Amino acid sequence: MATAEQIKMLIKSHYENDNDRFNTIVLQLAAYEANKGHQAFARQIRDILEKGRNLNKKIVPINKELNEMILLSNSEYYLKDLVLHDEIKSRIERILLEYRQKEKLNKFGLNNRRKILFTGPPGTGKTMTAEVIAAETGLPFCTIMVDRLVTKFMGETSVKLRQIFENISEVKAVYLFDEFDAIGSERSLDNDVGEMRRVLNSFLQFLENENSGSFIIAATNNLKLLDQALFRRFDDVIQYQLPDKKQIIKLIQIRLGQFSSKDLYLNEIAENSLHLSHAEISKACDDAIKEAILNDTNEVNEKLLGKMFNERISVYRRGD
Repeated sequence: MATAEQIKMLIKSHYENDNDRFNTIVLQLAAYEANKGHQAFARQIRDILEKGRNLNKKIVPINKELNEMILLSNSEYYLKDLVLHDEIKSRIERILLEYRQKEKLNKFGLNNRRKILFTGPPGTGKTMTAEVIAAETGLPFCTIMVDRLVTKFMGETSVKLRQIFENISEVKAVYLFDEFDAIGSERSLDNDVGEMRRVLNSFLQFLENENSGSFIIAATNNLKLLDQALFRRFDDVIQYQLPDKKQIIKLIQIRLGQFSSKDLYLNEIAENSLHLSHAEISKACDDAIKEAILNDTNEVNEKLLGKMFNERISVYRRGD
């Protein structure tokens, strides 16, 4: 059962409308019960919290001028949905733990990690991880449309960037700057122009001075393009990788779900797919499911799945 102190904090956070603190205490209660061996009860607590979050999605007031640059969406992915290398997943868990225990850190003059840089090949889970952070923290998920942020008019991009950071300070959420290298490229590159150097300088300044409770996540496919001055402004830099054989098998099993044949053996398919990304593996599974449905079998066997994977693998072979 909950301790007297936890009950007091639950009541206090409820009447102070401190949803973040309330959610944190509920998760602590679930962890407490799980440690005592009450796994079913702990799972029920987490399920109630998850359903409550879905029923109370926050409405984000976005400045009308930013409507074309900030895309608001609801995340349906949670930590359990991430299939990543153990080291990467443990670092994501650390980010979430620090958020849930941020008041404990604040007492010692420390802040939780909020400014994160994700880097790695396309389709390896960077955007999905940002969505997971939003879902697990109960915060809205906002994607910054970098292609609409950058304009050809001198000074306009920096103005838009300032408006975005003002919104970040006013509205607590998870903000994802996808394809970040469009504004974060190395300032010394020969093809760089003065305007983009000014934009990057503005971003560095805004990021360093930003002290809201929002998460600021930047994602890029090419770490080498980024300006070195960026790295010390981020609280954490996480490098994503293509899935290994074990992760490929787990991804396929999760994606196929009820459509998986009972005699489906995945070792050979996984062995031949080591250069495919998480996204490509998911798409190959979806293609197999669609074909099974259209053929009225509703079951994906090894032959059908192999066919769909070979179609994607052949694209790389043609490129060699």
